Amino acid sequence: MWEFTDPLFDFARRRREPAVVQTLRSTAAAVISYVVALHLSSEPAPLTAPLTALLVVQVTLYTTLVTAVRRVNSVVVGVLLAVGFSSLVGLTWWSLGLIILAALVVGRFVKVGEFVPEVAISAMLVLGVTRVSATAWDRVLETLIGAGVGMLFNVLLAPPVWVDSAGGAIEELAARMRRLLVDLGDEVGGHTPVAQAAARLHEARRLDHDIAQVDASLRQAEDSLRLNPRVKEGLLSRVVLRTGLDTLEISAVVLRVVCRSLTDLAKERTEEHLFDPEVGLALRDVFEHLARAIESFAVLITTQVSTNAEEAEQRLTDELTAGRASRDRVADLLLAEVQRHPRQWQLHGALLAEVDRILDELDVEKRSQRLVEELDRLSREQRRRWHLLRRVRSRTQQALRLPEPEDRRS
Repeated sequence: MWEFTDPLFDFARRRREPAVVQTLRSTAAAVISYVVALHLSSEPAPLTAPLTALLVVQVTLYTTLVTAVRRVNSVVVGVLLAVGFSSLVGLTWWSLGLIILAALVVGRFVKVGEFVPEVAISAMLVLGVTRVSATAWDRVLETLIGAGVGMLFNVLLAPPVWVDSAGGAIEELAARMRRLLVDLGDEVGGHTPVAQAAARLHEARRLDHDIAQVDASLRQAEDSLRLNPRVKEGLLSRVVLRTGLDTLEISAVVLRVVCRSLTDLAKERTEEHLFDPEVGLALRDVFEHLARAIESFAVLITTQVSTNAEEAEQRLTDELTAGRASRDRVADLLLAEVQRHPRQWQLHGALLAEVDRILDELDVEKRSQRLVEELDRLSREQRRRWHLLRRVRSRTQQALRLPEPEDRRS
């Protein structure tokens, strides 16, 4: 059997990845905008149009629209500054410095985001030519062409919804947390060297980096749901994923504290087991239930089928119930052990408190309450925005309303 290792074959196989989709869409939009600009602009090589298209076309429709507005705004502001300066002074070292300073300052106030330098670039390019008015018009025209093609490209050919990729990232994060809990359960029943406990703590700390990557993937998925004609319940999907990731992030922080407590305990018990065999077995049972609960929670927040969601919710409820029962048993055993050997009793209490926090964060009722509160908050924000828009529209209509003629009044 031949194994295909050609880069083009690998590129085609990964055509659903965001980077591949972005590459293909940006290339097509840039070429189309250049062809259109050749027919409408007087410039022999209107490269501003494809450059704008490259910057405008994003992986999601929402970011495309936002980028297009900011890009056009930055170019128009820069061109207006250059036209104003050209009517007063020519191009000298001090006028160049002055227009750059003015462009960067004005760019901060017109809210162009990351395109603040583009204001100064547009002003410099226009100021440095002899035919200022013609060049200014051509640059604005090419920018509008590139932005228009980029927006139409994503409106007519709506980009994919990246919920699946975000869901996959969340499930991978939950799988790493699950493996860590299982490993902890395997180790608490015997002698744990300090180096081994410290390695688990380092592994728990690496979850912070994993959460940052998942958060970036989730932000992309949230943007893909906004203004997307393919999505009917985009708000609900965004809230479910976001609140779910928040819960996993809190659980990861608590899990890191669990590893810290076990590491401190290993430092105090270098020549013996961390716990008595009976306590170790009970703690192993607790960690296994927590591991399966986190896995079920991830399936619950990422599944798109109601039947699978109900099954995942039932598994989560069962694991939490069993986990609480195992936790109570551990509490009784630890209390008896502390009464016999009161060493490091505070670490035992801290460990139980951390288990309680994870069980509380994964609780089904608490999750439902959090979803309702977040949906209510977003609904209130939307109502406030619509109320503001209605007020602005009403005042605009009143301002544009013409007064009645004098003869008609009489």
